[in-house]
Amino acid sequence: MKLFSFWRSLATYRVRIALNLKGVAPDEVIQVNLMKGEQRAASYRAINPMMAIPALIDGDGPALFESLAIIEYLDETHPAPPLLPRDPRGRARVRGLAQLVACDSHPLIVPRVREYLAHEFKFDEAAVNTWCRHWHTAALTALEAHLQDKATGRYCHGDSITMADICLASQAAGAKFFNIDTAPFPTFSRIVAALSQIDAFARAHPTKQPGAPAAA
Repeated sequence: MKLFSFWRSLATYRVRIALNLKGVAPDEVIQVNLMKGEQRAASYRAINPMMAIPALIDGDGPALFESLAIIEYLDETHPAPPLLPRDPRGRARVRGLAQLVACDSHPLIVPRVREYLAHEFKFDEAAVNTWCRHWHTAALTALEAHLQDKATGRYCHGDSITMADICLASQAAGAKFFNIDTAPFPTFSRIVAALSQIDAFARAHPTKQPGAPAAA
């Protein structure tokens, strides 16, 4: 198994958490430096034409791509512990919370979007950061509202870790990168604090990865 990774990638952070929870260690972790544009190299474009990470190669066949799809693949191929509830409504809720982060918020602040804003619309660094903080905060506001549901327990959905918690952790890491105060979101903050004490989450954190600066 090969994982294409970068320390700051929030999407890869999600996959690392899932791998840790499942007790699966890739045979090789290949660094793709997004800040240096290595994702645009022809060799990587052959692996993922979207030029995004993560990508996961497991056995024969083409690479798997998109973090949530990879996480569900891992959940199906390594069923314990399960990352989705058994009941249809619960699975829909967990997927919805996960997609709010991975599909609605995160894609708006990735490097290729920030670069496009700077190069095509001449946003300066302050304007780009304002853009990122806006979309992060919008997601945090929505997550906090959804987490008021009675289905929330110790974690996002009941008292077992699910794919939603994996995405919540990545949202928290992104908020830290962009200096967003999460104190106004107490349920979100409570769950993130609980997750941070779990080894699978702590070991996967961006600041613990190769290449991360000491004060990331």
